[in-house]
Amino acid sequence: MVTLELFRRLALSFTEVNEQPHFEKISFRVDKRIFATYDAKKNQACLKLNEIDQSVFSSFDISNISPVANKWGKQGWTLFNLDKIREDLFTDALTTAYHNVIRK
Repeated sequence: MVTLELFRRLALSFTEVNEQPHFEKISFRVDKRIFATYDAKKNQACLKLNEIDQSVFSSFDISNISPVANKWGKQGWTLFNLDKIREDLFTDALTTAYHNVIRK
């Protein structure tokens, strides 16, 4: 299980990351580029992965990790159920999302 406190601590540990509101969610950004959001109502994270990373992470636990079910999912946005996701798996995915965004 991943708590908001852990999510926040991990995300803000990366260089130049700031936390900002994004509609009814919390976003974590480098400059203006979002690499992760948090939905408190669903206790769910949405991470910006590339297609290959999305496929790999989803294959670990398809019931708790899945592409967003619209055009955003085809762009790599991936949902993580924080109630059931392993901390080490989420940490790897969040790190990957951060690195994908800073490379652009």
